[in-house]
Amino acid sequence: MRKKTRLFALAEHLRARRTGVTAEQLAERFGVTVRTIYRDLEALREASLPLRADRGPGGGYALDKSYTLPPVNFTAREAALLVVIGRWATEMRLLPFTDTLASGLDKVRGALSTSAQRELVSHVENLLFVGVPAFSAPPDVRKVVEQAWFEGRAMRVTYRHGDGSVSKRRVRVLRLLAERTMTLLECDDLDEQKPRRLRLDRIEHAQIDHDAPPAARS
Repeated sequence: MRKKTRLFALAEHLRARRTGVTAEQLAERFGVTVRTIYRDLEALREASLPLRADRGPGGGYALDKSYTLPPVNFTAREAALLVVIGRWATEMRLLPFTDTLASGLDKVRGALSTSAQRELVSHVENLLFVGVPAFSAPPDVRKVVEQAWFEGRAMRVTYRHGDGSVSKRRVRVLRLLAERTMTLLECDDLDEQKPRRLRLDRIEHAQIDHDAPPAARS
């Protein structure tokens, strides 16, 4: 294994563990001498990787616990599966949060090298999913529902019932249930103080209720 490749693998190994590992264990793991591991660890420190060395039982080299992890590195194969499954989830309307999903998948693609992106295209073209389409919802409604769900906000919605009648509701989404043909929102009805289940595709209009405070996150 070349030094550059080994340094990268060593950093990934330490990142995955977040617990102490001795130089001897690292040397055995990477098939090099302990002296080489010491040189590699010093190179990682010089590259600003926040390594610490703890003494005693259970000690060893580890990343500082306050260290914020860098972006995950995907192989073209891993990225292809994520992109195709994400595309399938969008086409099959398994999730209403298509903008967030698309943004995440763009970051997956952007993390790849040029050659890996070409490999990704090849994988994607040969991975196909077929399913039953579900009822959709307007993009502006999906965006509001997405914001309300992730931020714990209440919504004011205009809802069309099965008999064609229309009512206005003030709700907070508690849970999403994606079925084969529809997406259901299990909500708290803030006006009537009772549970209510709404079909996403029957929400004709939605907006964040800025008068209601966000729900406390557990």
